[in-house]
Amino acid sequence: MTTPAGAARAVPGQAWLVWGVGLLVYGLAVTSRTSLSAAGIEASDRFGVSAGTLSLFAVLQLAVYGALQVPVGVLLDRFGTRRVLLVGVVTMAVGQVVLATATAVPAAIAARALVGAGDATVFVAVLRLVVAWFPVHRTALMVQVTGIVGQLGQVVSVVPLRAVLDEAGWEPAFLGLGAALALGALLVALAVREGPRSVAAAAATDPGGHVRGRLAAAWSHPGTRLGLWTHAVAPFPAHTFALLWGFPYLTAGEGLTDGAAQGLLVLFVLAGIVAGLLIGRFTGRHPLRRSWAVLAVVAVQAAAWTTVLLRPGPAPSWLLVVLVLALASGGPGSLVGLDYARSFNPPERISSAQGIVNSGGFVSALVALALVGVALDLQGAGTPDTYTLDAFRWAMAVQYPMWAVGVVALLRARRRTRALLAEQGTVVPPLRQALRRGRG
Repeated sequence: MTTPAGAARAVPGQAWLVWGVGLLVYGLAVTSRTSLSAAGIEASDRFGVSAGTLSLFAVLQLAVYGALQVPVGVLLDRFGTRRVLLVGVVTMAVGQVVLATATAVPAAIAARALVGAGDATVFVAVLRLVVAWFPVHRTALMVQVTGIVGQLGQVVSVVPLRAVLDEAGWEPAFLGLGAALALGALLVALAVREGPRSVAAAAATDPGGHVRGRLAAAWSHPGTRLGLWTHAVAPFPAHTFALLWGFPYLTAGEGLTDGAAQGLLVLFVLAGIVAGLLIGRFTGRHPLRRSWAVLAVVAVQAAAWTTVLLRPGPAPSWLLVVLVLALASGGPGSLVGLDYARSFNPPERISSAQGIVNSGGFVSALVALALVGVALDLQGAGTPDTYTLDAFRWAMAVQYPMWAVGVVALLRARRRTRALLAEQGTVVPPLRQALRRGRG
């Protein structure tokens, strides 16, 4: 007979199992999301499209993702994690099968829209599992670990998927990805449960739980808006690079071999893991200074791109490594925004708030992806045969006004959040004092 103590000891094991399955499907979602980066040139040839049209594939996928973030958060608060996550993974699997068999642009666009719709459910759902299964004091760390380990899915798109594309072709590569997602859906159905601290019941019984009321309450808190702008300004250069334009820029622009470009994209993922650990440690020790980490991420990315773009001729290998290391900090930096949503909202509206925040990064990414494609087209460099380094330089410069808008909006939201904290009795100490104490 199982004793209460034995049952209590069994909970951590189940928590790791549930989280592990969630992490697996998140990794597959990242692979699906970034697969066009490794297959961009093949996609352009297969469908006979220009850079602008090719960017439309990724833009539409991200547009669907961003548009569904708030509805997905509401659905998670209403119906719980397992059902929403299962539907999302199945939708992604269908999208990859459609893409594998597509020979015309409309079918390919529909396929990427399905991938975006399914992908929209995954990360917020897995974060909800973290909240439901793990102690509060471990939540911030588990969010960072989930984000950075899940990004290993990019390695799958860069190396194994690329290898299958080279050896077997388009259809086997994307059919295989669809099969992996179908297996992930089966594991979700078998293993994922709501958890002992699930907030679904709280949302269902919340007397103020009307959908519009929860969304309005989440949005009205300046901390949620601080999270939104954090998630908007930190990751879009990384998304632009990893989702579509990194591989063509490195090979057709900088003149690297496919192998060298793949190596840099793998380094991008591994560096993101290290950056996530460093950012997670800093934000854990200085929760009132989380925005400093985000601003540092933006500054490093802008400085790296400026150095590369202003240098005459192709960049040396060491400088491209520096660029990749800088861009890798974007994803972990954006996770600070989701931590804002968690810390400034009650359990019954966490998913709604995180949906609002998560939409920011993908809206900014789709804008950047589209602008790069349009900038290439306007320079007459819209196909792989016409890509040039100078054309890529001007195209990548579209990121600067986006950084400017994002930083201004972030600082404004931070000022309002700190004013509200001061009204509630929480005063942000001077930076020198916080660093001397090692916390704050």
